Amino acid sequence: MPIVRTTPVSGVSFLVLSGVLWGTGGLLGRMLADTAGLSSSAVATYRLGIGGLLIVGYLRVTGRPLPRSRAAWRRIAVTAVLAALFQAAYFTAVSLTSVSLATLVTIGSSPVLVLLARRRSAGRRQVAGVVLAMLGLAMLVGLPAGHGTTPAGHVLIAVAFAVLAAAGFSAMTLIAERPVPDLDDAATAGLAFTIGGALLVPVTLATSGLSFVPDARSIGLLVALCLVPTAVAYTCYFRGLRTAPAALGALMALLEPLTAAVLAAVLLGDRLGGVGIAGALLLGAAVVLAGVGSRDRAEPQPGGA
Repeated sequence: MPIVRTTPVSGVSFLVLSGVLWGTGGLLGRMLADTAGLSSSAVATYRLGIGGLLIVGYLRVTGRPLPRSRAAWRRIAVTAVLAALFQAAYFTAVSLTSVSLATLVTIGSSPVLVLLARRRSAGRRQVAGVVLAMLGLAMLVGLPAGHGTTPAGHVLIAVAFAVLAAAGFSAMTLIAERPVPDLDDAATAGLAFTIGGALLVPVTLATSGLSFVPDARSIGLLVALCLVPTAVAYTCYFRGLRTAPAALGALMALLEPLTAAVLAAVLLGDRLGGVGIAGALLLGAAVVLAGVGSRDRAEPQPGGA
């Protein structure tokens, strides 16, 4: 019988998959909010908490042990706080200004912050990828102009919260780059998101509430949101960061708005326009450039380790 050689899935592949799956979150979250009448903060709380519980339930059903070491639980606690900070700061920015501005600043700032933290090890292609990504994201999402009745002070505060959200996501990415013994990717996402969702509950109850009338459609959307772009996507993301650099992980997160824009155009009839299409192409080029640069840097040199 011939020997079949298999190639293990690379960290980059997991990061690409997570970015694409994240792109379904906007569509599912929008549909859930419209169907159940939930605020964006409530959607984020449900997404984080129930998504984490789904992973924990899977771990228990499959008999996989939970981590016991102090180092593992410290990592889980830090990830939980950063995830809650990321969600809360982002949706605060949305409430103060607009989704487009909050998305542009948050997702656009993340790879820049990670690159600054890893500036000594960053390659030229990664830097070029970040520049292309920033331009493409601005063209795809749209540069918010003329906020109308929104006071300038609110816009500045919203930008500050968006940068804070980006800092939370970037810190979570950088920390996940360093594996902890006795802690796998599923346990990290499941336990951290369950705790993070619990941290958001008091904030959401004080602002908008969590109650809604459940029916088949709203429950189906809720499960899909918590499973696909949350439980599966973040587990893949943490798995990818074990072998891929954090800067690449932050750049692959840019696949989220790209996928969301394509889904909105196909399923909702949204039109990108010429500028939006050009931005999507630039984002795709940035992701490819960063991926190629990461692969080249990871390949061993002849005679080297």
